[in-house]
Amino acid sequence: MISSKIENIIAKFLTNQASASELGELEVWIEEANNLELFNRYVKINYAIEYNMREFDSNKVKNKLQEAFAIENKVRKLKKLRKTIYYSAAAVVLGIVTTTFLYNSGLFDKPVAPVAIVKNTIEAGTDKAILTLEDGTAVVLEKDKTYQKNNVVSNGKELVYDDQNKTKSGIAYNYLTIPRGGQFQIKLSDGTKVWLNSESKLKFPVAFKEGSTRQVELIYGEAFFDVSPSSEHNGAKFKVLNKSQQVEVLGTEFNIKAYEDEDKIYTTLVEGKVAVSNSNSKKQLIPNQQSVINLKGGDIVVNPIDAYNEVLWTKGIFSFKGKKLKEIMNVMARWYDFQVVFQNPELEKVKFNGVLSKNDNIKEILSIIKKTNFINEYEIKDQKIIIK
Repeated sequence: MISSKIENIIAKFLTNQASASELGELEVWIEEANNLELFNRYVKINYAIEYNMREFDSNKVKNKLQEAFAIENKVRKLKKLRKTIYYSAAAVVLGIVTTTFLYNSGLFDKPVAPVAIVKNTIEAGTDKAILTLEDGTAVVLEKDKTYQKNNVVSNGKELVYDDQNKTKSGIAYNYLTIPRGGQFQIKLSDGTKVWLNSESKLKFPVAFKEGSTRQVELIYGEAFFDVSPSSEHNGAKFKVLNKSQQVEVLGTEFNIKAYEDEDKIYTTLVEGKVAVSNSNSKKQLIPNQQSVINLKGGDIVVNPIDAYNEVLWTKGIFSFKGKKLKEIMNVMARWYDFQVVFQNPELEKVKFNGVLSKNDNIKEILSIIKKTNFINEYEIKDQKIIIK
């Protein structure tokens, strides 16, 4: 068996996101008895790649990849590990995963058929948001542009509120809105960190009231919270409100997904402990559990889950394991800011496994999906993708 920690490192390793210390840890693990074979089998099962590290010729496979996918110079180089990991073969795996969307069969056998592309204006998202101040003023925050006023400062990627700022009287609220094709981070005045995904909106106090519960509202969208512990705030609890649920925490890491165009709310616990409640019931979560509220039924259902996979988006990675094509395209649509149309509704149910960077080109992703032969054709027209 592979521990969840090693699984997480493998996911980051395959997308070139692993740190030097994580690469070292993976190297040590692979050197242990039988773990090279275990690594090969795990990647084959979970990432749909069939290969043996010892049998690959790096140059031949690299050339085949470039020919098959018509993406010369896109095969990325793997950071060097020791000889026991067989760098060349590992680089092939990394090139496959980071520059393409993984699929279940025919990786090198099927040539890519030409596709109908009328016009492609679809690009990957970037750091951007709109900050609405307490007086109603709207401030556009963009990558590489700074902003500073009174108790708040932004470097174009993160918004930081003065951690010394507290109030004993009334609370003033700000809003942070992330458009489609955007993402942003915020550090609240109590030290809590929040990552906001595309098409999300957070309501939060400029300063928390001393002696009272710290409370924010995820109006819609997806957010990952790293909450400052209650022990550092005289026992003050932290709550996240949403129109259909309430999450109460003491000090923890968790993710909430509550998009307006979806009929379910997902709360995933990474670390610590939370209590999820609505008008019908209340459930406590432990790490690697996810609560699901069906907005049509209202009951809270708790399921086991790999929490790390659910929050890889905060690291610049999309991870899809057994996800339906409709779910995948909805995620892509928010980040790349396009509309998707399925001419054949049955295609919405096709499932894929894949790990890819949020910086990958949308045309490369679509070409790989088409290569499975489940999809006959696709068309990109302005900001719309038509799946045929």
